[in-house]
Amino acid sequence: MTTAYERLLGTGFDGAPADDPYDVIYGGYDDPAHRDRVPGLTTLLADPGAAAGERLMALVALVSWAEPAGFEAVVRAAGTDPRATPWYGWSTDRWFSADRSYGLLCEAAAGSDELAGEKGTSELRTATLRALVALADREGFDDRLGDCLDARAVRDCLPGIRTAVERGLARMRAGERFHFDVETQLVDLAGAVTQVDEELAVELLTPLLGNAPSGRALRHAAGPVSRCRVPAGRALAARLWDSGDAYVREVLGAREPAGGDFRPDVQAG
Repeated sequence: MTTAYERLLGTGFDGAPADDPYDVIYGGYDDPAHRDRVPGLTTLLADPGAAAGERLMALVALVSWAEPAGFEAVVRAAGTDPRATPWYGWSTDRWFSADRSYGLLCEAAAGSDELAGEKGTSELRTATLRALVALADREGFDDRLGDCLDARAVRDCLPGIRTAVERGLARMRAGERFHFDVETQLVDLAGAVTQVDEELAVELLTPLLGNAPSGRALRHAAGPVSRCRVPAGRALAARLWDSGDAYVREVLGAREPAGGDFRPDVQAG
């Protein structure tokens, strides 16, 4: 007997079996037939007897398809106890074995832009992204957070980005222990700000990278910093060149000279 999950996310819109639920989710972007599955997915999401992974994937689908039920569920989860969801810990990252459900949901919300415009749910989408950004210093996103936010999303979330970075930095300085790589995640988030405000991005990145940063954080910072053209960004690039590894210098060296005071082909200092 076919289960609800198999009908909803295990079957393509052509009726053929789908091995990966993401094949169905991505297919729904261009197929209006996805709307017929929204009621069933909403029911599955709310079903306490359903498997945790099935409920999570139902939510990913609803968010990807810009449905109010999906956006509202993420905002509720992020705004109450983010670890109280039935699927928390079901999907974990490969680096720290930390929950990555919020990374999956952030990726889904980021990809829902076009459908949100069509369905009139853009404000709910923005609220969802803001709620997720507010978790940046508390929950791991499996390297998805900074990469997911385009320039418009960054503008919409800018005050929350600053708050999350500053709050996370204060917690790190206080010696708090985290279950994920908060330093690199905040670097990714601050780095995304280079798309809209280089001065602010450098202001946020500088203290994050100022106290014996990990090699991973330096590598993640290299790309955003390499894009900066403001003087403070060039100065930060020079410091990264000195403290980073060969990968960092390779990324920084791919940039064009900016103003002559940072030569991408010559080690700073």
